[in-house]
Amino acid sequence: MSSALSRVVAFLTISAGLLTLSGCFMLGEGRYREPLAYKSVSTFAGPDQKLGEPFGIAVRDGEVYLSDGEAGAILKLGPDGTSQVFASGLNTPSAIAFLRGGDLIVADTGSHTIKQVASSGEVSIVAGIENVVGSEDGSAHAATFNGPIGLAVNGDGTIYVADSYNDRIRVIRDGTVSTLSGNGRGFADGPSSFAKFDTPLGLAVWHDKLLVADSANRRVRVVEANGDVWTLAGIGDDELLDGPLSHAGFVSPTAIATDGEAIFVADGNAIRVIGRRAFPFVETIAGDQRGYVDGVRPRFNRPSGLAVGTGGELLVTDSDNHVIRAISDGGIGREAARRDIDARRMSASEFKSLQPPRWPYDPPLDPREVAGTLGEIRGEISDEKKSVWFHNGLDIAGAYGEVTKFIRTETVLDPHSAENFATARELLRLPSIGYIHLR
Repeated sequence: MSSALSRVVAFLTISAGLLTLSGCFMLGEGRYREPLAYKSVSTFAGPDQKLGEPFGIAVRDGEVYLSDGEAGAILKLGPDGTSQVFASGLNTPSAIAFLRGGDLIVADTGSHTIKQVASSGEVSIVAGIENVVGSEDGSAHAATFNGPIGLAVNGDGTIYVADSYNDRIRVIRDGTVSTLSGNGRGFADGPSSFAKFDTPLGLAVWHDKLLVADSANRRVRVVEANGDVWTLAGIGDDELLDGPLSHAGFVSPTAIATDGEAIFVADGNAIRVIGRRAFPFVETIAGDQRGYVDGVRPRFNRPSGLAVGTGGELLVTDSDNHVIRAISDGGIGREAARRDIDARRMSASEFKSLQPPRWPYDPPLDPREVAGTLGEIRGEISDEKKSVWFHNGLDIAGAYGEVTKFIRTETVLDPHSAENFATARELLRLPSIGYIHLR
């Protein structure tokens, strides 16, 4: 049997085993829960308070914790969605996960370390060297990372890390850091030393395997216990396409979570799921366009973290909307009103107060011509491509060969904040601007 076929058979075997409960989830002590249809989205936390950049999210004993990348803090949410600071002093924290004993593990992306938060809120370094970039394996406090973003913890306390800008999957076990899989940026399935990733982000433990949201490869990958890698779903195109695993398309898978039966993926501005049908299939359960809309036709704005709640609801950190959303069958949170949505938007006066006005050219205060207009039609319609949209930014053209400078005192939060190098659409994404072309 070929390796590819054996992997499909293995997935089907796991799926069949999960279906033996006749579509129910075992909760313990012989009790079962019917799976949710995930037919409605509501806002669980955020409209009445300021969440800077909710990113990672984890649930323990019915309590919800999240990382705030902008505030450099871990927040704890109350049953009514109100938040309080659980730990502070972090540097752009991303994914979070609990150890069995109750301590919280944090991928502290900005400091290039993995940290641990005790129940008292005290923060300590588990692995890595504060503010030192590298890819060295070895003793946990001598090893180095490069912007770790995703992590997962299994039952024996092993910590898996998506070392995102080293394009590797690392393991922290018994005080030692080692590379489980990955050999530089690219795409390749196969043995650990041969496999390649491109900006891996979310991780989730899946039986005895590890799921990886391989964002820039636009695929969901599986890492075996020995580090071998195979692709579970995705064809590598940047089109959101439902269908069988070998035909489905992802835009940019960022977060991944599982409830033991289904696999949930935050993909671009959509939430996808694998494993709710008798045959393995990728389907979109919520969202497909950027925005902020609750209800049965929802919209998200850079969802970055996923966690399954105690009632089976799927909790989503909707990062650029600054809220926590819940996908359920109703009864979780509330539907955001227009005033809630408007309150998330920065006013012109707020934007003006952040930085002095200037163009990204020398001299920065000279008059410039606005070359692009709001509402201008962009894109193209052809046999191969049918994509058009209305332009919603300003184009300030510089002369050929003119030096572009862009200086702004704010934290870069999007994992894909710099894109399209060496193209006409080279850009940098920032929270208060969206993006600016720099070429």
